[in-house]
Order: sequence, then structure tokens, then C-alpha cells
Amino acid sequence: MKKLIPFIIFLSPSSAFADITAKYVTSAQISIDSPYVITNAAPSSYSISGNNVTTSTGTGDSIVTNGIGGLNLGSLSSGVPALVNTNKTVTTAGSAFSLSESYQAGDVTQSAITPSSGIATLPVLGGQTTVISGGTAGSLALTSLSSGIHTCTAGGSGTSCIASTTVQIEID
Repeated sequence: MKKLIPFIIFLSPSSAFADITAKYVTSAQISIDSPYVITNAAPSSYSISGNNVTTSTGTGDSIVTNGIGGLNLGSLSSGVPALVNTNKTVTTAGSAFSLSESYQAGDVTQSAITPSSGIATLPVLGGQTTVISGGTAGSLALTSLSSGIHTCTAGGSGTSCIASTTVQIEID
């Protein structure tokens, strides 16, 4: 009888019960960019360098020897600081000297910009300006079938489409 027990277990009917869940998620997105502008105002800057040159600032009784001028941040006019002059004299007369001085006035503070017809009229600034025109639909189209097949037809510039299907099967 002991020899028949493995055969009896092997021949007995067995059944498996399982829950199967399938999830299908399809998503599609189509977009057209709107116009926009990025502009950076140029800053104010001042620099001076040299050899065999004595600098000073001020006049009369208010002279500061070895002082250099520059930007007076306490005196702004429309966002641009006033310039403080640097007085320069050759230290040893008859000897070689060098002098380099530069000044750039920055862009003034802009007033409010009101968009008209989708884009604003902008002032010309000394900094960098980037203008992006809006997208055009053109023949932009997107089809999404229940089989998970997506077809995107490209539109004009500034358009994009994204489509995806996710299948999740869970067996308990």
C-alpha cells in the first residue's frame, strides 16, 4: 500500500484558481507653443587700469588721492547709476605710462509692456533678446486606436504630440 500512495496523489485531480486583472491605459496629448520673448537688460560697468598713473577723485578740498571713480549706486536715474569721474596724472613725467578706462551705461528701467496681438512690442536693449514665434497647427493631427497604435501627423513649427499605451496584467 505504501508503494501506491505516490501514484494516488499523482492521479488525483488538481485545480488552480487565479484572478486575472488586465488594465489598458491609453493617453494622447497634442500641443502648440505660444509666442514668448526673453530679454535681458545690459548692466552698467566701469573699469580702469594702468601703469605710472596716479588717480584721484573729487575736486577742491574734497580730493581723494589714489581713489578711482566708478558707478555711484546711490544716485540712480531710471535704474542707471551716475558715473563718478577719475582724475588721472602721470606719476613720473617723461617715463612710459599706460592707461585703459572703459564705461558702459546700462539699459534704463523699462515701463510696463502690454502684449498686443499675442506678442509685445519691446524696446531695443543692449543685452540679449530672444523672440520665439508661436506654433502653427498646420496639419497637426493625432489618432489613437484601442489596439494601442497611435499615429501623429506633424504640424507646423512649435507643435508636438505624445501618445502612449500602458498594459498591466496582474495574476493573483
